[in-house]
This record gives sequence, C-alpha cells and structure tokens, in this order.
Amino acid sequence: MDLRGRAFPSVYRLRVLLMLFHTMARITAEQEVENLSGLSTNPEKDIFVVRENGTTCLMAEFAAKFIVPYDVWASNYVDLITEQADISLTRGAEVKGRCGHNESELQVFWVDRAYALKMLFVKESHNASKGPEATWRLSKVQFVYDSSEKTHFKDAVSAGKHTANSHRLSALVTPAGKSYECQAQQSISLASSDPQKTVTMILSAVHIQPFDIISDFVFSEEHKCPVDEREQLEETLPLILGLILGLVIVVTLAIYHIHHKMTANQVQIPRDRSQYKHMG
Repeated sequence: MDLRGRAFPSVYRLRVLLMLFHTMARITAEQEVENLSGLSTNPEKDIFVVRENGTTCLMAEFAAKFIVPYDVWASNYVDLITEQADISLTRGAEVKGRCGHNESELQVFWVDRAYALKMLFVKESHNASKGPEATWRLSKVQFVYDSSEKTHFKDAVSAGKHTANSHRLSALVTPAGKSYECQAQQSISLASSDPQKTVTMILSAVHIQPFDIISDFVFSEEHKCPVDEREQLEETLPLILGLILGLVIVVTLAIYHIHHKMTANQVQIPRDRSQYKHMG
C-alpha cells in the first residue's frame, strides 16, 4: 500500500509537469513579426508579416486612417466645440501578432504607443447548398488612442486614453485558402469610450491573409471585393463595347462587299423586248 501511495503522487506530478510543458511549448512557439513597410512603393501603405516556427502564417498590407472626434472649449470657455483628428498609421510601427487554426490576431502600435490597433480574424465553417464551406473574416477591430498626444490633438477637454471598438463586425469575408484584396476605401465605425463619440476607421489598398498561407511571404489567390470588381467592369466595359462595335462594322462591310461583287457578275436581262436585237 505504501508503494502504491507513493507512486500515485509521482505519476500525478509527472502528468501535471507534462501538461505544463505542453502549454509552455504552445505559448513559447517561435514567433517572428516583421514590419516590411519599407518595401512598399506606396508611402501610405504598411506591410506586416507574422511568422510561426519559420513559416509565414499571417500577411497584411493596407493603409489605415482614423477620423477621431474630440471636444475642445469654445472661445467663451463655456461651450464645447467638436474638432476632428485625422490619424494615419505610420511606417516604422511596432507590430505583434499570433496565429491559430481558427483565430488570428494582428496588433500595431505607433507614436510611442499613443495609438494601438488590434484586428481579430476568425475562420469558420457553415452549410451551403453545395455542402460545407469555410470562410474567414475580420470579426473585431479595437483602436486605442491618447487624446493628450499633441501632434494630432489640440487642447482636448477629456484628454487621455480612450478605446474604440467595433460592434458585431463581419468584414473582409473571404473563402478559406484565399487572400482578400481591395483597393477601394472601406469604412468601419468604432464606438469610443469618449461619450457619444464614434471613430471612423478607413482602410484602403488592402491585401490580407490571416490563414492557410502556402508559400512563405506569398499571398494565395486573391478574392477581390465587390467594389473593385465593379470598377474593373466599368473600366473594361467601354473596351468590350468598342470591340463589339468594330466587329459589327467589319462584318457589315464584308457582307456588303460580297453582295456587291455577286450582283456585279450577274447578267442583266432587258425587260424591253426591243432590246433583245442588240444582244448577241
């Protein structure tokens, strides 16, 4: 009984140690984050890469701007006036991230952490007419800003840290295994902890893939946003119509030429019988 009593705690401790080791191994999985914005030809666009165990697991290229309303005192120091700060995501930002099978996250900090952006992506499956389909989407955006920062805010009344969050967000919806690309501007509204204030996040030149990246530093096939597809159609439609019109003209001229040649070779039979004696 003593041997069994001693062996049980040892086995239990061993199991606990193994569980702790497994948990720590998951937490300390080698992760690298890189800001490659210097490679972009667009000075307003940033490029972020998250790599886990030497493999790219999240890539994001986008330009972001935040329109933040804030209150200042009027000249009479009695009334409040709402001003607006335009805050752009700048190059050289600090970046953090994590990758998971069904959930990935990107965090960006800039201007000495006066501003912080967190983007949460989820991958989920749902039933469709053709069977189960998997998609990923941007499910949450959080923007933390400090209205005491003097570059963008001038004498804000409620100066200090504020947090703006999205509400029931479902954006950038993309089939699993593909990247999302959209050059057009997209706006996302964020409710601020500053009372009765709504922050607007404007994304543009977006190319993101938070899951299922096959090749290192290479996006998978693009899933274009409807706005880009519509603009592309509007650009190519005049060209298509011009080609169709040109083809119709060519075909018409060809038919006319063939018809004219055939009628020119036909012998004209006189309707007046008096003209028959002049024939032959």
